[in-house]
Amino acid sequence: MNFLAHLHIANACQSSLLGNLLGDFIKGNPEKQFPDAVAQGIRLHRFVDAYTDHHPMINEVKPLFAGPARRFAAIALDVFWDHCLSCQWQDYHAQPLNEFCRDVRQQLEQEITFPVPERFVMVNHRMWQSKWLESYGDMRNIELALNRMSLRSERMHALQQCYPLLESNYPVLRACFDQFYPLILSATQSRVSGNDRLNMTSFASCANEAVKIKNSVS
Repeated sequence: MNFLAHLHIANACQSSLLGNLLGDFIKGNPEKQFPDAVAQGIRLHRFVDAYTDHHPMINEVKPLFAGPARRFAAIALDVFWDHCLSCQWQDYHAQPLNEFCRDVRQQLEQEITFPVPERFVMVNHRMWQSKWLESYGDMRNIELALNRMSLRSERMHALQQCYPLLESNYPVLRACFDQFYPLILSATQSRVSGNDRLNMTSFASCANEAVKIKNSVS
């Protein structure tokens, strides 16, 4: 999941917005670096990433990325999931997306009362200034985002090859999101409420659904 999904999940779980955004910028034990609420938000971000990366439904679509692009499938999919969420935003939140972004930005500004990594400050500023979250519904902006990320280093250049694969496999990937996103919402809410073992859908029980997704659009 990328910025929009992490913020939406944080909002749904009443978790720290700042912590859930900081997850990609913080190493080590967050409890030793931040207030408890923010640290728990970072932990939730890490849970979302781990749950997503290892889920059978997600693993079922990763082979759609062949050659050098395969190494960057998880990154490309994270950005694409934000596109899917943006396109179906009204199914998951009562507020219009632009109002949600406005309110989240204000809440984040109130949460940042202590030093945060400079790289986060830079990315956070650009995200709101350029309205990244509001733009993800347009696939042209997904392509721009992937191209922008591919310029970080020579090793990342193959990320540019992922966009044509997102386009050519659009139906199967949208079907995957439709099945998967309610699961990650349920899993995160169960984790926050302390009912992981009782309520979280197991990976094994989703394996058949992953196969159905692939077959339904093949």
